[in-house]
Amino acid sequence: MVESRCGILCSECTYREQMNCKGCLQITKPFWGDACPLKSCCEEKEQEHCGGCSQFPCEMLHQFAYDKEQGDDGKRIKQCEKWKEA
Repeated sequence: MVESRCGILCSECTYREQMNCKGCLQITKPFWGDACPLKSCCEEKEQEHCGGCSQFPCEMLHQFAYDKEQGDDGKRIKQCEKWKEA
């Protein structure tokens, strides 16, 4: 089951309960800012998640996945690959 646009597993996110976040599939505006560029990109391209894009994995997703402070060492990219294969 797809949980996010970028491959983050919302069910494992510590902010979900803390911020009462319903996940990017269910919200219009994220709790951390005005917009999420990955969510916006997927929705503009009418993709369920990044893995369905012809440019996957793009530079923007790569930057998020490997960000020194907020990244997950590519876990979200691997998750999008799993969703793509399902």
